[in-house]
Formats: sequence, structure tokens, C-alpha cells
Amino acid sequence: MRPRIAAVPRITSLPPLALAGGALAVGAGGLYLAGLMLAGGEIDSGTSVRGVQIGGLTRAEAVRKLEHDLGAAGPRELRVRVGDRTGTVDPRRAGLSFDVRETVDRAARTGADPFSVFGGFFRSGGEIEPVLRVEGSRARAALGRLAKGLDQKVRDGAVAFEGGRVEETAPRTGYALDVDAAVGPLRAAFLRGDSDSVTPLPARATRPKVTPEEVRRAVRTFAEPAMSAPVTLTAGGRRFTVGQEVLGEHLRMRPDGGGRLQPELDAKGLRDDPAVATPLNDVTTTARNARLRADGDGVVVAEDARPGQEVTDKALGKAVLPLLTRTGSARSGEVAVRRIQPEVTRESAAELGLTETMSSFTVHFEPAEYRTRNIGRAVELIDGSVVEPDETWSFNRTVGERTEANGFMEGIIILDDQFTKASGGGVSTVATTVYNAMFFAGVKPVEHGAHSFYIERYPEGREATVAWGSLDLRFANDSGKAIYIQAESTDTSVTVSFLGTRKYDEVTSVKGPRTNVRQPGKKVSHDEKCVPQTPLEGFDVTVERVFHDNGTEVGREPYRTHYTPRDEIVCE
Repeated sequence: MRPRIAAVPRITSLPPLALAGGALAVGAGGLYLAGLMLAGGEIDSGTSVRGVQIGGLTRAEAVRKLEHDLGAAGPRELRVRVGDRTGTVDPRRAGLSFDVRETVDRAARTGADPFSVFGGFFRSGGEIEPVLRVEGSRARAALGRLAKGLDQKVRDGAVAFEGGRVEETAPRTGYALDVDAAVGPLRAAFLRGDSDSVTPLPARATRPKVTPEEVRRAVRTFAEPAMSAPVTLTAGGRRFTVGQEVLGEHLRMRPDGGGRLQPELDAKGLRDDPAVATPLNDVTTTARNARLRADGDGVVVAEDARPGQEVTDKALGKAVLPLLTRTGSARSGEVAVRRIQPEVTRESAAELGLTETMSSFTVHFEPAEYRTRNIGRAVELIDGSVVEPDETWSFNRTVGERTEANGFMEGIIILDDQFTKASGGGVSTVATTVYNAMFFAGVKPVEHGAHSFYIERYPEGREATVAWGSLDLRFANDSGKAIYIQAESTDTSVTVSFLGTRKYDEVTSVKGPRTNVRQPGKKVSHDEKCVPQTPLEGFDVTVERVFHDNGTEVGREPYRTHYTPRDEIVCE
């Protein structure tokens, strides 16, 4: 009996679609896993930023790598230009940097879904432009610092004269950096990353008014002819030559409103230059008033007047400037000399009202070399002064500063309530004499001041002192006629007379008693210029000026004076 063989079950074939679906499922899973393995992170493969490879990295990994490597990829300095000047800017100090996190966000995939992963098979990240961060305030501050070094002031063309030669200055355009507008080009330069090229920055240009063409014209038509040879001048019969070096020292060319260079001669400076002043001083003479003197109550002419002559700055400039563009013998010319008439002549004295003695006053003093010299010099400068009606006369303006150059020597003065030595000692004696002559002439005092303590040789409350730059003696001539001041001195006295027309028949003085009497102290001084000083009490006193007309009192003016005690000074 043959064995029974079991039947094998029949396998029915799967539908083709089912087979394909299973294969796809298995394939898709494999591809997804392969895509994740291939990409390896959130950044597509092949992605780089300025040559720094970040493909396949996670965001955090890419941030760390860029923070470490991207700074080295950026320019360390930016070369820039403002006008025709170049400089550099440090990007870090200018607030320019790469925003690493924003750059990574730009490079990273949006997610890990199958579509994003599958896309990784078919794309490469490539080069990503970094995101730039600009701190505006720091950028403007850096540009402001840059402007201090690169801004350029406009310079006009110029022509000058040095040592008798012509010197030209070329014009130059001015540039001022536009800080706000320059931030954009600076940002673009940083993004380009090219540290070799120069980036022009926007700037405001200021063109010179005097152009190169104008400089050439001025040199050709004036400057070179002016320095080509000396000029020869004749004044009052005196002939002299002025060389190019002297001419050039006082010659300028200045632009007018239209940018044209015009010659300008400093005639006063040229007149004062020794090369010109010396010959002209031989021509110039000072007009001298007729010298008057009192004769009883009247006035007589003691010495006739003398006319003077002078060369003014204007006349000198008018003669010289046209000669500078001429050649040869045409560079010679005549300088006008002006004749000066004296104020007071024999004929005009009566017309001016100089007919009688208005007042006269004398102060006596102990003889001393410094007093004689200083008083004599002040008298010399005051004598012959003519004060016109309504004019104000000034002691300091007439006498000048009491210096050795002005003819004064060191003497005794009062400073800080004690005697000391200084130039011009004794001049207050003249001031006191003038003050009293003014007092009794009845004219109006404008400024005066007494000594700080009383000096016995002067009338109480009727004396004056002066100090250069701080205290003057001034009076206004309100007499209605001119006043002639006659001053003379000896070794022991000084006399000042006012000659003119009396305003009042008589002017007298009434002194009141001493009040507020104060006793002096005693001091020891170790100063090298110490002057021994005897003690004297301080006091107040009032003096009245009394005006009389037609035998009747017509007015009074009180003058109050305060004297401090004169301390005893012992020099050790």
C-alpha cells in the first residue's frame, strides 16, 4: 500500500499594488533615516558663511563655530576717503559686527518633517550672506572722530610777499564729512569685506572763492611788477628810495567780494618803517603855537607861532601804490606834504578869547633831583596846551605814562597809604598846581582825587594826585572861550596859569574845620624800597568854591575830602 501524501496549501499571489505599497513603506522609512543620517543636523550640507563651513551642524553648533571663526573672516579695518584725504575705521569701534544668531536662523532648515528631510537629498546650502548688526550711535561717534582728522578747511588762493619775493598759495577745496549719510557706505564696505579698496564717504564740499586762475592773474599783473625794483620818492625836497623788501613787508593782496585779489598797502606801517620814517622826519616839523605870558591881568605874545608840515599816511599810500606796477624811471613819484597851521597865533589870540589871566597858582616843594626832573618834564608837556570851548582836558593824556622812555625817573610816590619808590615821583605836585589853577579859573572839574593822606605842603582839601591807568585829573572848559595853559617850574616851585576870558569876576575858597580826626599808628617795614614816614593824623575836611560876579556871591560848590591817618613807618 502506497503511503498517502498530504496536500500542500496553495499560496495565492498578492496583488501587485499591495506589493508595491509595502515596498514603498519600507523604502520611505529607509530614505527618511538615510536623509537624517546624511544631513546630520539642522543646517543643510554645503552651507558656509564667509568661508566658514556650518553644513550639517545644529543651530547651537553653528552659532558657536561662527562666533569663533566669523570675526576673523571680517575686515579688521576699513579704508575710507573724505575729499582727497584717506583714513581708516576700526569696525568694532564703529559698532559694526555680524549677528551670528540671525545668520544661523537664515541658514537653518525650518523643521525635521519628512518633506524637509527628503529635500536635503536634492539641495546644498551654499554660501550664506551674514546678517550685519550696526550700532548707530557708535558708528556716528566713530565717523565724528574720523571727521576731525579728515575734514579739510577751504583755502583760498593767495599771494604774499616775503623778503622782497612773491609767494603763491594754491587754493584748496574744503570738505566736511556728512556723518549721518556716511553710515550706509561704511556698512556696505564692511559687508563687502574688502580691506584693500578705499570707500569714498559723502562729504559737503566748499569751493574756494579765489581760483588758481585768479592767483596767476594777480601775480602777473601786480605782484611780480611790484617786487621788480625799488621805488623812489621825493617829499619836501628830500629824495629817498624804498626797496622791495620794505615794500613787501607792508603790502598785501586781499580778496574782494567776488574773489578777485586786490592790492592793499599798509600806509601807516610803511610810514613808521625806519626806511621811510627817517627821511620823512627830516621833512616833518611840528606846528608851534604862539607863546603867551601874563602881563598884569592881560596876556601878551612872548614868541610868535610857527607853522609845521607833515606827510600823512594817506598821502604816502596815494604816492606809492601807483608806482608799483610801473617800470624804469616811472617808478619815481612825489609825496604831498601838508602844511599845518598853529592854533594860536599873534593874530588869533584875541579872537580865541586869550586876553586875560583867569587864574594862577604856585606850589613850593623841597628840592630833590627826581622832583626837579619829573616836575620839569611834566611842565614841559603841559605848557602851551590849548583847551577849546566845551573840550575836556586830561592830565594823563597830555603828560603820558610816567616812564623812563617818556623822560621821567624814579622818585617817591604814595602807594597803599605809604611812601614808596616808583617812576614819576613828584608829578602829583604838578597835578595839584593844575587843579588849583582850574579851581580858581571857575571851570568844571570832571575827574580828580586827593592823596590818601594829607601832605603838608598842599592846601587842605584842595589838592590832587594822578596814577596812570587808574586816576586822572580832568576838567571841562565851560568858560565859553579857549583856555591857554601856561606852566613853568624852578628847582623848588611850579606855577600854572590859565589864560583866557574869565567866567566870573572872582573865585575864592572857604575851608571848614577838620572833623572825624583819627590818630596814626606805627609800622615796621622790611621792604627794600621802604621810605621812612612821619606820623600825621587823619581827618575829613570840606572846602567850598565860592563864585563872585559884579561884587556879589552867585554860587557855592562844596568839595569834601577824606584823609586817612599817615602811620609812622620805621624801615628795618
